[in-house]
Amino acid sequence: MPQRPFVFPAGRFLLAALVAGLVLVFGHHGALAQSDANSFISEKRPAIDKLIKEIDGLTSRVDSVRENDSALVELQLKAEAAARDLLNESVAFRPRLTEINTRLEQIGKPPAEGQPEEPAAVTEERNRLIAEKAKINELLGQAENSSLAANRLADQINTIRRDLFTQALTRRYEIDYSLFGATVKDFRIELEQLWRSISNWMRFVTTYKAPSVVGATFFALLCAAVLLIGGRRVFASAIYPDPTVAEPGYLQRLSTAFWSTLLPSLAFAVFLGATYLLLDVFQVLRSGIDRILFSIFEMAGVVVFVNRLARAVLKPAMPAWRLVTVETRPARVLYWLATAMAFITGLDYVLNTINDVMMSPLSLTVAKGMFTTVLLGLLIVATGFLKPIVDSEGVPKPWPNAVRVLLFGIGGITVIAPLLGYVGFAQFLGQQVVFTGAILATMYLGFKAAQAIAEEGSFAHTMIGKFIAGAGRGDPTTLDQLGLVASLTINFMVLLIGIPLILLQWGFQYADIRAWTLRLATEVTIGNVSFSLVGILSGIVVFIFAYFATRWFQGWLDGNVLSRGRFDAGVRNSIRTAIGYLGIAIAVLIGISVAGIDLSNLALVAGALSLGIGFGLQNIVSNFVSGLILLAERPFKVGDWIEAGSYMGLVKKISVRATEIETFQRQTIILPNSDLINQAVGNRTHRNHLGRVEIAVGVSYNSDPKQVSDILLRLANEHRLVLRHPEPMVYFAAFGASSLDFELRVYLADVFDCLIVETDLRMAIHAAFKEAGIEIPFPQQDIHIRSGLPGDKANVAEILTRKGTQDGEQDAAGDDAAATPGDAETKGKTR
Repeated sequence: MPQRPFVFPAGRFLLAALVAGLVLVFGHHGALAQSDANSFISEKRPAIDKLIKEIDGLTSRVDSVRENDSALVELQLKAEAAARDLLNESVAFRPRLTEINTRLEQIGKPPAEGQPEEPAAVTEERNRLIAEKAKINELLGQAENSSLAANRLADQINTIRRDLFTQALTRRYEIDYSLFGATVKDFRIELEQLWRSISNWMRFVTTYKAPSVVGATFFALLCAAVLLIGGRRVFASAIYPDPTVAEPGYLQRLSTAFWSTLLPSLAFAVFLGATYLLLDVFQVLRSGIDRILFSIFEMAGVVVFVNRLARAVLKPAMPAWRLVTVETRPARVLYWLATAMAFITGLDYVLNTINDVMMSPLSLTVAKGMFTTVLLGLLIVATGFLKPIVDSEGVPKPWPNAVRVLLFGIGGITVIAPLLGYVGFAQFLGQQVVFTGAILATMYLGFKAAQAIAEEGSFAHTMIGKFIAGAGRGDPTTLDQLGLVASLTINFMVLLIGIPLILLQWGFQYADIRAWTLRLATEVTIGNVSFSLVGILSGIVVFIFAYFATRWFQGWLDGNVLSRGRFDAGVRNSIRTAIGYLGIAIAVLIGISVAGIDLSNLALVAGALSLGIGFGLQNIVSNFVSGLILLAERPFKVGDWIEAGSYMGLVKKISVRATEIETFQRQTIILPNSDLINQAVGNRTHRNHLGRVEIAVGVSYNSDPKQVSDILLRLANEHRLVLRHPEPMVYFAAFGASSLDFELRVYLADVFDCLIVETDLRMAIHAAFKEAGIEIPFPQQDIHIRSGLPGDKANVAEILTRKGTQDGEQDAAGDDAAATPGDAETKGKTR
């Protein structure tokens, strides 16, 4: 059998070409993908390695700052920030991992043994993807381990800080009173060293920095004077109480107490802060001196604030302006006791700073703490012995039992605790009495001020209320509403400022509060839902801005575009309403997006509630959809004269839920939109205001119908509001029971003139008919009595006689009842 010549089959040729193309494509794509993957990993690895190294460094620094709470807070915040950054870097790999897994699923597993081999390009790509995935997982594993280490470090630091605070309060020092002489000697030595340091610094200042000190002091005094003098000019009536007012209102007393405390304290704080800042800028302060001077400035600021607050609340010289019910003499004593407590507490703080700067021995530190805390405790106990209240008979009475027990308890603990060695606890307790007490007293004034402003009519008596009322921009109702807003704002500001200050007094650091505030503002988690307060506030601000922008655009479009286009009022109202709803919808969507709310979650919630909405809100939804249909199809518009059911009137407003109609009796009717869609509605001004008026009139049967028709047509054509085209017509309606019935039909250019035209024509018809001798009859009925039957005349005569007798008796009885006896006799004779 002869052999056939070898011919390369076309199918095999195509298969070979396809495989070669795949090899080229996959090989080239694989090389590019490999390059991109390596560059992506190389780009992310340095950042992750840097964070890992930073976390290792933070871990090694913990032991060196174990006794420094502020440094521990900074380490804790850095560890938490590093953990968050690692998480963010890890999240960046998720899209690439998803892409790799998807591609591996598409390629599939390697062929099993005995199955045809796959192209080499496919095998190469699978191996490359697996290797890349392994590198990414390795890097993510390192990042996850370091993130866990950072979280453990933050927890460890938190535990160390808690133990440090507990130790500071519960630590007991061994008090050896036999070493009192040595303590006095140490105090003398430290005082000499302190004086030497201050003297050297003063010589340095007078020699090299005298102009800088004078300039800094002058500029600081100038700033404080501007604030104080300007504030007194603006708030003079609120700062200085009027001694001639016998019974000032509570809000007036609160306002005076607030401004008389705030302005002087703020001016003094500005002076101290500006002085310290300028001295530091001019390099006047030396190391150690700066800390001591700063503590002295802090002490002075606190003492001045407490002094002004006590004076504002107690008003020792002006009982009528006092905010608390206390007698005058105890008020003076309380005022000085509060100032003395603030001074002693501030002195303790300054001495502690000096101890840190001078590295004083422990015995001297304990002795100073004992001195200040015992003295403070004695002042608190002395406060408990006061009798500030007077009963109805004028006899002084002590504090209520609860207040006395609290004062004696705190004062006794503050005195006894340092004597037993618990100096730290006594110092902490004394500081809370002064600082926390001052903060709480200020917050109390703020809350009472908010409560007073919220009362009806109170806001109108404030400076802002008087300004608004004087400008003519607020009625009493508006001012009361503004008072509620002001009250809520004051309460919010009091909490926003007071709570952090209290937390600072109770051992927390600024960094703690800053971190909590940032976390609260950026991420609040409830269950599986996370949201941001800053995002929500931003969304609200954006929504308000978009809302007012929509209102402005509505006004601009209506006043500048639609008014020039000669659109009628109904069309303009429909366009304005549609733009308003569209703008509000866009504002809501933008606000939600800015707030960071996931709309997909809202879609899920809406889907879950769709059944309940369908049953429970079907009427509202029906009215809403009907309102949209009315706005789109516009079967009637604002200003149209419509008839819907038993109601007739003018359309005043079309909303998405209901339509407002005003009847001609000035009654407002609110009709649901679904009723207007589902029933017949008559519109007399749908396309234009052209209308027809029918006037019905009847004439006697003796009248000439042609004459009547001519008169009616003449009167219609003579009226100025009746159209000539279509021309008037007279309709001979019917032969009535007592008249010939005609109907005059005329057309008007404006149907709203119908009442005027009908009245004028009726008056003209009456006059014309009277002049022409045409009678306008009224309904009549003739009674015919048939006669000629047997006995009819006798029966009729009998009936008439009987009826006349009855009528005469009734008339006589009525006259007798109403007249005098003489009159009755006269009438009887007459009859």
